[in-house]
Amino acid sequence: MPSEVTAISPFVDKLMLLLRNGGCIPEGVSDVEIALREALANAIIHGNHEDRRKHVHVTCRCEHDEVSIAVKDEGKGFDINNVPDPTAPENIRSVHGRGIHVIRALMDEVHFEEDGAVIRMRKSAGEAPKLLAKDAQKNSTK
Repeated sequence: MPSEVTAISPFVDKLMLLLRNGGCIPEGVSDVEIALREALANAIIHGNHEDRRKHVHVTCRCEHDEVSIAVKDEGKGFDINNVPDPTAPENIRSVHGRGIHVIRALMDEVHFEEDGAVIRMRKSAGEAPKLLAKDAQKNSTK
């Protein structure tokens, strides 16, 4: 995809439709969508510096009740160990620095490769479909 922030929503909307139709993400679960939006924004803004000559490459593997996504930018990468903790008091008011924290909170596995130019994320639906079904059943009996 192109390194343009405006390309994120259309791309994510199409991919999420494919993933939901493929059965690897249940309807109503948005963790993967939020994590993907954050990873793409990081790749475009911080990795490629919104350089329209560069691209962000996304690969996805969809299995029943599980999805794996890799997002790769064409930037120089970064040292994951030097990313400030967004929950530290001195960083609370910062407008940047929450994306990686959010991704890690939402996904089951997160790995950085190629000096930070690649993020690999995995999410298993696990109990989510059962919990959603129970919630729907509870709501229908009220």
